[in-house]
Amino acid sequence: MSTGRDQRLAEVFLSLADTLVADFDVLDFLSMLAERSVELLRVDAAGVILSDQRGGWRPAAGSSEHAYLVEVFAAQTREGPCLDCVHTGAVVSSGDLATATDRWPLFAPAAVQAGFRAATAVPMRLRNEVIGALTLLRAQPAAIDDASVALGQTLADMATIGILQQRSVRREEIIYEQLQSALHHRTVLEQAKGVLVEAGGLDVHQAYTRLRDHARAHRLRLSDVARDVATGALDTAAVLTRPAAADVAPGSADTLADTSDH
Repeated sequence: MSTGRDQRLAEVFLSLADTLVADFDVLDFLSMLAERSVELLRVDAAGVILSDQRGGWRPAAGSSEHAYLVEVFAAQTREGPCLDCVHTGAVVSSGDLATATDRWPLFAPAAVQAGFRAATAVPMRLRNEVIGALTLLRAQPAAIDDASVALGQTLADMATIGILQQRSVRREEIIYEQLQSALHHRTVLEQAKGVLVEAGGLDVHQAYTRLRDHARAHRLRLSDVARDVATGALDTAAVLTRPAAADVAPGSADTLADTSDH
């Protein structure tokens, strides 16, 4: 392996590992994976399919956007080495797709017609989680060599780690945002209860019950009612007036055995 190729590999590995940038774009990331696979593995085309998280698989990126290649990668979401690969979690290959029509009656003819005679799919996996596959295509009817397959698997593995890392970070961000939102709503609720305590001579629990019952009677979110009371957008008299019993959801009356200090 040449020094230049070693350096290029190092650059690609670094790019695949660095998904913690603020402007991370998963589509651009996967396109880079496909393009670099063609460059480094000496294949003619490469593409990625990913799980749609609903039991299906969809094309995510290709080494080019030529129509014939897009059609090949679309076909392999229905059958082909890529689909077999994601189902088994193992490398799936064919050294001559012209002889694989019995195995893949839809994919093999489509690939051959597009000018590809050999295909290898490597799983994008981390431990037992397979999130997609990277498919490598060659125009010549010759199996992709073991060294290239091994390197392709390494690239796929690093990309998978990057995607799952980004997914984990985003999940934590969402959880953090939800927690912060919950804490903010709680602060506003406390403010709204204080307004009703002062305006209506109620205790804290009664104030909470008025807010809750008003929200239920008008099919509003409690957090929105609390905000409007706290900011003065909603007249406290409207909240202090008990709604008709029929308008309040069952179990919302003060007489319920609820001794918590809301």
